[in-house]
Formats: sequence, C-alpha cells, structure tokens
Amino acid sequence: MFLHLGNDYIVFEKDIIAVFDFETTTVSKITREFLREAEDEEFIVNVSDDVPKSFIVTEIKGRSKVFISNIASSTLLKRLESND
Repeated sequence: MFLHLGNDYIVFEKDIIAVFDFETTTVSKITREFLREAEDEEFIVNVSDDVPKSFIVTEIKGRSKVFISNIASSTLLKRLESND
C-alpha cells in the first residue's frame, strides 16, 4: 500500500521509517540539526507551500529522503492504520 503525503506525492508504506509532528519535535535541538543537515545534503522534499505540520522520514531504494507535509501527523497515521 501507499500513503498520500499531499499534492501529488505518495510513498510506499514499506519505505516509511517514521512520521513526526513538526511542531512538537522541532523543539528539540537534535531534531532541528537533523532537518538542517537533511536540507544541506538535499534529501528534503517539501510537498506543500503551506505551513508544515509533519515530516516523514523514508528510505527509498537505499537512499534517505525526508518529506515535509502540511498534513497533520495524526491524519497520516490514521491513513496508515486504515490501510491495514
């Protein structure tokens, strides 16, 4: 199965490592550093121009990729659960 992340972006469930709430996790210095490094290394994909609500860490074909979405992490998790 797959998960729709917003706009025209989808990922296979098997490729998802974690789904994070943007607001609560970016309070941590470590998370901010992780996102900054991911951006520097160009493996962040922003799937929306709106305010980010979540980020999804994936590994696709052996490469890490972080998607930033305007869809809430709780909504994404519900979508994942409904696919089961």
